[in-house]
Amino acid sequence: MIPSRQIVLEAGNRVAPFVHRTPVLTSRLLNELAGAEVFFKCENLQKMGAFKMRGAINAIQQLSEAQKKAGVVTHSSGNFGQALALAAKNLGVNAYIVMPSSAPAVKIEAVKAYGGLVTITEPTLEAREKSAANIVAEKGAVFLHPSNDLNVILGQGTAALELLQDQPVLEYIMSPVGGGGLLAGTALAAHYLGDNCRVVGGEPMEVDDAYRAFKSGKIEYNISANTIADGLKTNLGDINFPIIKELVSDIIRVEEDEIIAAMKLIWERMKLVIEPSSAVPFAALLKEREKFKNKKVGVILSGGNVELSNLPF
Repeated sequence: MIPSRQIVLEAGNRVAPFVHRTPVLTSRLLNELAGAEVFFKCENLQKMGAFKMRGAINAIQQLSEAQKKAGVVTHSSGNFGQALALAAKNLGVNAYIVMPSSAPAVKIEAVKAYGGLVTITEPTLEAREKSAANIVAEKGAVFLHPSNDLNVILGQGTAALELLQDQPVLEYIMSPVGGGGLLAGTALAAHYLGDNCRVVGGEPMEVDDAYRAFKSGKIEYNISANTIADGLKTNLGDINFPIIKELVSDIIRVEEDEIIAAMKLIWERMKLVIEPSSAVPFAALLKEREKFKNKKVGVILSGGNVELSNLPF
């Protein structure tokens, strides 16, 4: 079931006081390369460095006072853990973050710096889920999924909502797709605020479960996770997939070298620090530039939490 326009707009009002209204930037050179007029929504400049702050803030605010008092819990190797910790701190709520031992030390420290109560587990999904379930049982905390939770999805969609308020004439909005929360939220915003604005997902060829699900009509899974776009390895969920299936017009797959080339262009030409996942929709635009020729295209730069000691160029 597709949420109403009113619910989408309410999420925008709820999130706005707690996040940066990130800038929308353009580049004449990148427009020439793409053959389109491109508007980059810079969520790499968001609090904690990614769009995920939006979903965390919206989801926590929708809880009852008793639930807020008990706290929230999630399992995350990075961005959503940081987002939930910071959002919870801003709202005076305890956040329990289960993280795998394989998570970069810098991300674990960032979660702690934001006030998150960290539990380290073995680096398997089973171990993470078990640890989170134990916290729910012991503390009464509410589990929030990073992408397959309607209130998280609505929060993530506020990036596209702002983009369309600033650029109401957009003909396309492009978003990366991993777990599906950002793409589903973007599709909802475009559905209600766009003027016949189509939404297209960008996905690495190496983890193309969303593309295959889009074609087959059912949730698919990846065998490998061999992509530089580490934020896009998650599968779609049963809450976001129906929204994507109904409201997204296409998903374009890109190769690893195309992701790196797009990332390098944005770093060099726009002086913007973005992570590989953020470069995927722009790589998709460049790959199928004929599809977008002379169109006005919004691209969501989803985050900038990149490991500077491990750049691909």
